[in-house]
Amino acid sequence: MTTLETPGPTVGVVGGGQLGRMLAEAAAPLGVEIVVLDPTPECPASLVARDQIVADFDDEAGIRELAERADVLTFEIELADQTVLERVSNDTGTLVHPKPSTLETIHDKLVQKRELEAAGVPVPPFREVSDADDVRAAIDDYGAPVMLKARTGGYDGRGNVPVESKDETEEALESVAGPAMVEAFVEFEREVSVIATKGYGETATFPIGENVHEEEILRETIVPARSSDAAAERAREVATDVLEVMEGRGVYGIELFEVAGDDAESEMLLNEIAPRPHNSGHWTIEGAHSSQFEQHVRAVLGWPLAATDLRNPTVTANLLADVDQERAAALHNVERIHETPAAHLHWYGKREARPLRKMGHVTVCARDDETGVEELLETARSLEEDVTFRS
Repeated sequence: MTTLETPGPTVGVVGGGQLGRMLAEAAAPLGVEIVVLDPTPECPASLVARDQIVADFDDEAGIRELAERADVLTFEIELADQTVLERVSNDTGTLVHPKPSTLETIHDKLVQKRELEAAGVPVPPFREVSDADDVRAAIDDYGAPVMLKARTGGYDGRGNVPVESKDETEEALESVAGPAMVEAFVEFEREVSVIATKGYGETATFPIGENVHEEEILRETIVPARSSDAAAERAREVATDVLEVMEGRGVYGIELFEVAGDDAESEMLLNEIAPRPHNSGHWTIEGAHSSQFEQHVRAVLGWPLAATDLRNPTVTANLLADVDQERAAALHNVERIHETPAAHLHWYGKREARPLRKMGHVTVCARDDETGVEELLETARSLEEDVTFRS
């Protein structure tokens, strides 16, 4: 039996952006307090968390203070420093979940792909590249285009550059500006993701979601994905295999390419992994019996995981800043969202709007068995188009 004292357990979170904010929102009903560490004063999570430590993501003194105030540490951004986290954990005895070793694997996409391939997880053809000649050789072998990826520092599509021809190799390498790898371009039916949780002696997966990207930025997630039952099951199997490779408890956002096979059955190829709650799992707040954020809190504390069943078909559309340059953020034209009974607005509280920055999201859920995902997608897009962030 779990007994909660007042105050209850505290989870220290490196990162206080929108994910930290939603973690704090999910933790409060569980009797769990959240303290975040973030370099931005009055970061989005600070409005709902117990407290904020203002420090950089690799600030050892700040992370040590966070560990001393928490029962367990976690992170909501890949910029957390795994070496510092491990050292602080060893010194203070405060555990980190997912483990710093997993963060180290995730930080280098080439290492990540090699470890997953060795474990039998299906991945696109890939290789390390050091210069333009290596990229051109990859084009000879894989065909054009290829996807050039920064090995470190990129997440949520950052650092990914499609190379359409050999003439573009030098410019592409300059834009990546650091160690790189190349992947064969995948002709996929759709991009999907599985939000999977590794708990204390158990795992759980949410239903497969279909993701729509533009300019390498996630725009919409559709649940259930417009995939066959067999494809959805295959995605769940691959996600479960990925969890076997990852070390430490928590939620993992697992992005996959659904590719049509020779026998008309879809195969799933791993794209990328986020060792944290993921943008493509925001639909779970209203669309599932538990959210990815509640699951993450439960998992890192070693508590039993909650049910992940789909409540109703659900579509989430990201609200991106419609500005040409950075400016103070102001939220406008959300009246229709409030007037739509099955629509839910999430405003992240970011103070600055930058071009295409994720400022919030809107989720639309089916209210009856007759409402399909196509209708939900049309509604979500219509509501998203109204919203502006110009001050």
